Amino acid sequence: MAEKKKSTRRRYPKAASKKVAAAMHERKRGKLRSGGSGKKVTSRKQAVAIGLSQARRSGAKVPRKRGGQRKGSQKSRAAS
Repeated sequence: MAEKKKSTRRRYPKAASKKVAAAMHERKRGKLRSGGSGKKVTSRKQAVAIGLSQARRSGAKVPRKRGGQRKGSQKSRAAS
């Protein structure tokens, strides 16, 4: 019997999953608001980001968000 291949997908702790689930639930009910402006959140991606941010603040082991990575560097584009 072949061994099951380990998933390379990032796994978050249960505490983080609960925070994200709560944020998604609030978003669906129309109660989730963004921190800066206080506007209603309608985006699923933003709801997940808010949930992960709350998990980080509460001490869950969640990796920091990376900055946006671009295809090709700015220097190589400027040189050509």
